[in-house]
Amino acid sequence: QVQLVESGGGLVQPGGSLRLSCAASGVTWDHYAIGWIRQASGKEREGISCIGWDGESTYYVDSVKGRFTISRDNARNTVHLQMNSLKPEDTAVYYCAMMIFTSAQAMCVTLTSVDYWGRGTQVTVSS
Repeated sequence: QVQLVESGGGLVQPGGSLRLSCAASGVTWDHYAIGWIRQASGKEREGISCIGWDGESTYYVDSVKGRFTISRDNARNTVHLQMNSLKPEDTAVYYCAMMIFTSAQAMCVTLTSVDYWGRGTQVTVSS
């Protein structure tokens, strides 16, 4: 019984920052890829940033490289996404997701066989 709960979304001006958090229950972090998937209105979901079960592998979609940072706090069973230099095109619902026995890159690129989803948190970047 895995549950993922996102928080930290909101309204921010272009160039601003937000920090998203995902609290997980009913899981251990070993052997899971965990990541952030976003979906803008009327568009397909896209993998933004994912991190491997061992914490050594990470993936970032090109559009967020250098601006977003994914991290884990295993002691608290949380995953964070620090988002800096936000742009209007970052506006979307951001979902925390988890896949078992999957690499960070595979999870974010293919988005196949996602095992667990959070309910999402809205991020709006606008002046």
